[in-house]
Amino acid sequence: MLLLYFFITCFSFVLLLKPLPFKPLPPWTSEMRLLSFWFLKDLFLFSYLGSLRSTLLKVLISRIPLKTTIKNMRISASARAEKSSLDDEAVGMSVLDLPELALECILERLPPAGLCSMAGVCTSLRERCVSDHLWEKHMKQKWGRVIGPAAYREWQRHLASRKDLGSCKQGKPKWFMRLLSMFWPSSWSTPKADPINNSKQRSSPPVNSIMSWYLALETGKFRFPAQVFNRENGDVGFMLSCYDASLSYDPGTDAFQVRYPSHGRRAIATESGVPWERLRAPPFDTSPHDLHISDCLNDVRPGDHIEIQWRKNKEFPYGWWYGVVGHLKSCDGNENYCRCHNSDTVVLEFHQYTPGSRWRSTAVNRKERREEGNEADGFYGGIRKLYNSEEICRWKRLWPTEVVESHYLQY
Repeated sequence: MLLLYFFITCFSFVLLLKPLPFKPLPPWTSEMRLLSFWFLKDLFLFSYLGSLRSTLLKVLISRIPLKTTIKNMRISASARAEKSSLDDEAVGMSVLDLPELALECILERLPPAGLCSMAGVCTSLRERCVSDHLWEKHMKQKWGRVIGPAAYREWQRHLASRKDLGSCKQGKPKWFMRLLSMFWPSSWSTPKADPINNSKQRSSPPVNSIMSWYLALETGKFRFPAQVFNRENGDVGFMLSCYDASLSYDPGTDAFQVRYPSHGRRAIATESGVPWERLRAPPFDTSPHDLHISDCLNDVRPGDHIEIQWRKNKEFPYGWWYGVVGHLKSCDGNENYCRCHNSDTVVLEFHQYTPGSRWRSTAVNRKERREEGNEADGFYGGIRKLYNSEEICRWKRLWPTEVVESHYLQY
């Protein structure tokens, strides 16, 4: 503003002083001269008011008691120091400053997604979060019902066929990157150049770890062997049976895609949307084509719940079928006089079939450990006695609403 005043004043003054010998001054020069005086007046007034304001501020400040000023200054300085100390302490705190036992307890209570997020914070937390003892609990809790030794062997074969996953010199496969993107921060799933530490190895869990296996199962990228109750959407021809199949998990529906192997003239069968309730881990680590050697035949007696291997012909795999031990024809069923458990013949009953059906009952030799049957009635294999009440209740929950006719078993 001062520069503007100065410019207008000086400009008008120059116009008045500049000699014009040949022409008279124009009429507006007198007005400009008058205007310059007004600007000078305002300029001096503005300067005076500014100096007056400064003087008043000095007077007001001088009237404030000195002790009060010093006291306030001390309080302000103390508050600022305390706030700065608290800020420094808050900034310096880290979860890694916790005692080792406390940190371990926190990690043990984290869900799988939380462990994956914590593993992306720093190298120290990653080493803790990928530990097998943390993931073993989650694996057993969610997958223990359907995972058995056969699934573990399949996982080992899967790792052997994908050796490039564990190679630090090769890039991560696309499927594994998509797997990591569901649980890990993007900054960890994207490789970064680090000449000191191998970032590619650090950005993914160890390939042979339980964490890696859990994530492969959770995302449905790994198919594993298990057994399915009432296969093929509960077809009456398979009612109260349990067959081996290849499964993959669908995280979107929390159900499974199932593929039954081909056998004989029967093509591969598939089924989708199979719930957890219809799945289990195989009770024995044997092939579905192998005969199970029974070790309970000397202990079974009428009323016991059992599973028995059965197949239509020798080209088919065995399935496990639910039944109960019955009485011999010579026994009236009176418990006080029953001697059926002393006989070499064991009667097996399948109450899901109508009375009089050829599938309603069969008899096996207690001392024989081989397959029995024929092409007409099928072949019976090994027997396992059910001691666990939970297993018995599961079979009863799968009980059909109607009695199955015998002709439905032709498959």
